[in-house]
Amino acid sequence: MAVRRVVPNVFDADPASTRDFYVGTFGFEVAMDLGWIVTLASPENRNAQVSVFDRGAEDDRDPFASIEVDDVDAVHDRARELGHEIVYALRDEDWGVRRFMVRDPAGRVVNVLSHPSG
Repeated sequence: MAVRRVVPNVFDADPASTRDFYVGTFGFEVAMDLGWIVTLASPENRNAQVSVFDRGAEDDRDPFASIEVDDVDAVHDRARELGHEIVYALRDEDWGVRRFMVRDPAGRVVNVLSHPSG
């Protein structure tokens, strides 16, 4: 299992202002916009990203980070074996990722995902 990238997640009542801050200040570009989440990426390094969520978009789960891995199923199995709380079941999402969410020992929610290969 390899970690491909880690993306901090920002939840905001005014996501457009937060998006504009990162775009204007750091030169990020919009890489994905689903309305309730906008992922921003550096044009020089597409793995340097920040995701901005509309507050409440994740039904009170509010993951503080998204970790992309090469095999989300293997990480899910490992998290279950270790007895970690799965707060969002493993599933394929309409926007092209397979993901689940797990709670870390401090109570933070981590969104774990893979993009399908192919």
